[in-house]
Order: sequence, then C-alpha cells, then structure tokens
Amino acid sequence: MFDAWPPAPIKTERLVLRESEARDRAAFVELFASPEVGTYLGGARARDELERTVPEVPGRRPGLFVADLDGAMIGMVTLDRRDAERPGHVRPEAGEAELGYLFLPQAWGRGYAAEACAAVLGWFAGAVPGEPVVLCTQTANDRAMRLAAKLGFTEVARFEEYGAEQWFGVWSS
Repeated sequence: MFDAWPPAPIKTERLVLRESEARDRAAFVELFASPEVGTYLGGARARDELERTVPEVPGRRPGLFVADLDGAMIGMVTLDRRDAERPGHVRPEAGEAELGYLFLPQAWGRGYAAEACAAVLGWFAGAVPGEPVVLCTQTANDRAMRLAAKLGFTEVARFEEYGAEQWFGVWSS
C-alpha cells in the first residue's frame, strides 16, 4: 500500500503529521489507558501492562501518523488494510485501506481529528490515486459519525460486530 514510507511530515494549519518517535511513548500509553478513548473500542487497557509492553518507539509502522501539536503528540491517524475476514468491504477482493484515528481527550472538540484525517486522506489520494478508503465506527459514537460525514464518507452498510451496531462507509478522492 505504501511504496515509500515514511513520507515527509505533512503540515496542516495547526498540526504536523509525522512518523512516531521515542518522545511519543508516554502519549501512546496515555491514549490506550484512557477510559474515554476506550469507550467504543472495548475499554481502556491497564496502564501497568502498557508501561511494560509499549516499545521505546511505539507505532513506528507504515500507515501510522502521529498528530503533533506544538511539538507534542495529541493523537494518531492510521491507514491499514481492512482484514478480509471482517464484515464490510467495497471490493470483492477486500483489503481496502481503512482510516482509523485516536486522540487524547484533552484534544477533543477542537477539530484536530478532522484536520488530521483530511490531510491523511489527501496524502493517500496523491500516493494511491483512485483507491477507496473505508471507515467503520459504532453507530452509538456520535462524534465519529459526525466526523465521517464531515470528511465525505458515504454509508455502505450497517452490521453487528463486537456486540454493537457498526456504521461502514467509503471515501473516494
């Protein structure tokens, strides 16, 4: 999916989207230990477990962008291949790029996720022209539903997964 990784940092009006660095480790632990962040993701993970298992440079992999505000990580945006075994696909061969994002609660409500996701979608459209991007979220997650609409995702399906109704949408450049 990504021939040249990592790309040069992507600068938006307020953020820099960049590869993960060692200085981001504490923010990764905070993100995954947060009960608010975990609300629609099966809950928070235990902080002591995260302290033991999160690598020195967390999240360094193709498709993961750290959202950096004034030199500090406030969240992350990911593009991963959607697992063919999961429900929800727009191509018969599956494996679509799937947009994901997590932001620290103190960054919520300020438009950072919309700004970061729009920039990553723009980058992806340039890197892999014509490729669709999918997004899946619980219908109960009002914020994620509003963001999907704001980014231009259109509903393809709804289905049950993880014990909750899921909304599945697609975006095309």
